[in-house]
Amino acid sequence: PRYRPDWASLDARPLPAWFDRAKVGVFVHWGVFSVPAWGSEWFWWHWQGQHDAAYERFVRRRFPPGTTYAEFAPQFTAYDFQPRQWAQLFQQAGARYVVLTTKHHEGFTNWGSPVSWNWNSVDTGPHRDLVGELGEALRESNLRYGLYHSLMEWFNPLYLADKQSGFKTQSFVLKKTMPELYDLVLKYKPDLIWSDGDWEAPDSYWNSTSFLAWLYNDSPVKDTVVVNDRWGRGCSCRHGGFYNCADKYRPGTLPDHKWEMCSSLDRLSWGYRSSMSLAEVMDEMSMLEELVQTVSLGGNYLLNVGPTKEGVIAPIFQERLLALGRWLDTNGEAIYESQPWRVQMENTTDTVWYTSKGPLVFAIFLLWPRDSFLHLSSPIPSPGTQVTLLGYGGTLKWQKSPEKGMLITLPYMLPSPLPPQSGWAVKLEGVK
Repeated sequence: PRYRPDWASLDARPLPAWFDRAKVGVFVHWGVFSVPAWGSEWFWWHWQGQHDAAYERFVRRRFPPGTTYAEFAPQFTAYDFQPRQWAQLFQQAGARYVVLTTKHHEGFTNWGSPVSWNWNSVDTGPHRDLVGELGEALRESNLRYGLYHSLMEWFNPLYLADKQSGFKTQSFVLKKTMPELYDLVLKYKPDLIWSDGDWEAPDSYWNSTSFLAWLYNDSPVKDTVVVNDRWGRGCSCRHGGFYNCADKYRPGTLPDHKWEMCSSLDRLSWGYRSSMSLAEVMDEMSMLEELVQTVSLGGNYLLNVGPTKEGVIAPIFQERLLALGRWLDTNGEAIYESQPWRVQMENTTDTVWYTSKGPLVFAIFLLWPRDSFLHLSSPIPSPGTQVTLLGYGGTLKWQKSPEKGMLITLPYMLPSPLPPQSGWAVKLEGVK
């Protein structure tokens, strides 16, 4: 069918199946904001949009008088950026797709945008096509490629003039936003477009519906491309492809629409911060808890890292990503291509979450029970029920629980003063 440029038609498009099957992605926030590497990727806005005293002090202390944000661009060198190493790391992390910032609200583009003269990664800074290089490396590793793109730019004079007119004029959209979106799609054929920066103006200003109609009807990726829900004020959680709703969104119950939770390993920022401390980085347990909770509620988990201006992914981020990958090597069967089950979590405790695959049910528990008996009250066992622990040979003994459900005898764990630090999954066959 041809899609019309209106939400009723566009929202009826079925979401390409690869996205729901993928479950796990890595988000990368990288740009000129990686140069000051302080506060957050909103550095320019806090410094010169809001005149935040802490940011003004930081610039006075670290940079020569009269420094402008544009002068940071040549220091965004990407000297150590090795796209194949990134791709290998993301693959080892268990990611099935990767989303890179092609342009954040600062307007600097990580490819040679024809409408971003001298404010792009080919004309200045790295003198490299970062979007293209990463895309090539990801495709070699069989990972899907998503492009994050901000519709607005804080200080672009064309945008400011449109804003001044109450968004009655569209110079910025016609001369900057749309040419760049079409260029990204035609040049890099992305699997996903992660739109952002939409909230100040309605979708009619952004021409979102006509762009999406072209994307779904006539673009080179019309059958495979997936988009999110940030296409204009009021679209979030209502229109588009999958829903993000808000950054770090966590629904309490099973939503009736495919969604994605984006989260960041640095709890305080999406872009790299040189002053980041260990306490501000998500620990392995929190990361696994977010992943399991998200997938059991039918969502995808998109976990963010912010590389340095040289293109290095901090060792602590690498360590966390590899821990995620090791966990998925063992427990991925309960995550990838799974569906929500009839019950998402046990009411008795918030540490058991369910997923399913056809007749199989997986119970994922984040804390090892003290007595090594796992009590599950939701599954209804039958005489032929079989229980296995992913990553452990052989079947486990179980019995019907006197209250309801089943009591599973877990393998003996070596005594240790500390409980073991990650989640486990039991596979249940022959339960209702």
